[in-house]
Amino acid sequence: MALTLVNRTDVTLDAVRRVAWGDESVALAPEALERMRAARATFLKLLDSDPNIVIYGVTSGYGQRAHVRFTPDERRRHAARPPRAAGVSFGDPLPERVVRAIVLARLANFVEGHAAVRPELAQAVAGMLDSGPLPQVPSLGNGGAGEVLPLSHLFAELAERVGPQEKESLALINGSPVSAALVADAALAARARVALAHEVFALSAEAFKAPLEAYAPALDALWGEPSEAESLERLRHLLEGAGGERRSYQAPVSFRIVPRHLGRTIRALRQAETAANVSLASVTDNPVYVPPDPDHKLGQILSNGGYQNAIAYPALDELAASWADLCLLAERQTQKILEGRVSHLPDGLMTRPNDDRYMGALGMALVGWGEQARHAAQRTFLPGPESGGFAQNDVASPTFHAWRKERDAATALEACLSVLAIVASQALYVTERPAPQRLASLLAEIRAVVPPLERVRMLGPDCERLAEAFARRVFAV
Repeated sequence: MALTLVNRTDVTLDAVRRVAWGDESVALAPEALERMRAARATFLKLLDSDPNIVIYGVTSGYGQRAHVRFTPDERRRHAARPPRAAGVSFGDPLPERVVRAIVLARLANFVEGHAAVRPELAQAVAGMLDSGPLPQVPSLGNGGAGEVLPLSHLFAELAERVGPQEKESLALINGSPVSAALVADAALAARARVALAHEVFALSAEAFKAPLEAYAPALDALWGEPSEAESLERLRHLLEGAGGERRSYQAPVSFRIVPRHLGRTIRALRQAETAANVSLASVTDNPVYVPPDPDHKLGQILSNGGYQNAIAYPALDELAASWADLCLLAERQTQKILEGRVSHLPDGLMTRPNDDRYMGALGMALVGWGEQARHAAQRTFLPGPESGGFAQNDVASPTFHAWRKERDAATALEACLSVLAIVASQALYVTERPAPQRLASLLAEIRAVVPPLERVRMLGPDCERLAEAFARRVFAV
């Protein structure tokens, strides 16, 4: 099955799920091909209409050589060079699904003619999604003002194969499709991760016998915040049919505030979804070609800063911060469940070091994972003046750094949720209680990976296996 692109607005978060996560191919609609053909023709007319026209990277050099003007022969020789010189970053490669998302996002600049490339080049780019493994793109060392370093790795071989003409090499490696792809990938994963967090915290509340009044419908209007109301509703839905015997007094703070902080994760998710959908469909080429209008018969060519995305990295930061806070709540709830005098679980069954079912040390691991999340969740800023680079390229793009931090915080959260889930499962086991119906599949998933503890064993491998299972769930198509 192929996704057909007619307009750039067809490049959406849902399209990323289909193409990048689901391995669908991409076809360019006939009307898109015709628009690109017409835009290419008028761009070439504009280029030839004025011998003194200045078009960055077309009639002039790149970067620190932007002041150098080319003769027509020099212009053609310059255009024929594939973009290999900027392929200097290295390190761990991006996941294949992210690279596919970059290729898809690259097409948003093309389909309405704003990159002024030949339709044949656009078709070659789309064809990359249907022709086997893509080039590896390093996730480290990408410190340029835009995204020319990673995009050079991705598109250099294609450019050499197709044979670039005026503006086409630059159109392949300029703009900010990488930022769009990174925030889109994080948003898709966050959808599943937010759902998982609600399930695990609901199971924890049941294991603890937390009073359900902390999630009552009346709080929706009293708190007055839509995302928190959504979180309360999700928790109520998951806990419907919960055991009737509850604590006779309020639960510890971490159980009562969890819907507010899960609400924060929903707000962060919505921010990331918005940033992704806007970024994926944005025209970010530099210079960008604006097709003809009544005031500009041959169109316009505009130098601009579209190659740096200012909404992706704050959205990634907010996701990372929300994951870090949930790590802390998971650690607090774990400690309270394991503390018999607070949880009212059978005294000593889970906390005495000389007991065959001792789990008390798990909280220490959560402290370690929580610290990793908090370190990762520090706010991202534009890189400082020491990272200036050459000439015009004096402010580096920060999205790669934000993406890696969000990924690290998310990994820590999956680890913390795995520990809390194991402890909640054990609490239900030792008290011979079932899970509410809507949490029964989660409990079965936990126990399929980590059977209830009957005698002492090293729990680290169990926690790791469950964290890996949770990660697979997050990235399932």
